[in-house]
Amino acid sequence: MAWQSYGLDRAAQKLVLDARQRNSQSLNQAHKMRMSVAYGLERFWGEHLRLQSKEPEKSQFWKETWDTLAKVLNDAGMTLPNDPVSVTNTRQIQAMSEKLWTLTIEEQRIAIAVLTQLCDCIVWWTQRYKTREEE
Repeated sequence: MAWQSYGLDRAAQKLVLDARQRNSQSLNQAHKMRMSVAYGLERFWGEHLRLQSKEPEKSQFWKETWDTLAKVLNDAGMTLPNDPVSVTNTRQIQAMSEKLWTLTIEEQRIAIAVLTQLCDCIVWWTQRYKTREEE
């Protein structure tokens, strides 16, 4: 079987361009995303909830990144939980978190590896598309 990129670079470019079009300050989240991968899927997923009320554009960048990860993994044959969740609904948050906690170690490792590469691509594109005023 040959190596498959699953379009991560193209997906990352689209995420960065979409975020830039909405609010250039959202691009500053790229490095934070990459650093947060080390803390696990649950924390990465939950960051969009934390940002939702005060910084909705940044929250959207995080959520769209998670949605992209879920799609890429789904295309590869792995299901990553991605339930719709309201920031005010504790039961929904608990249910989604529980689904993430119950992924097998192998599934977690695969998801983290793909998320790491996706975030690396996002950082690369962010560095290319940031203007001086955005730095």
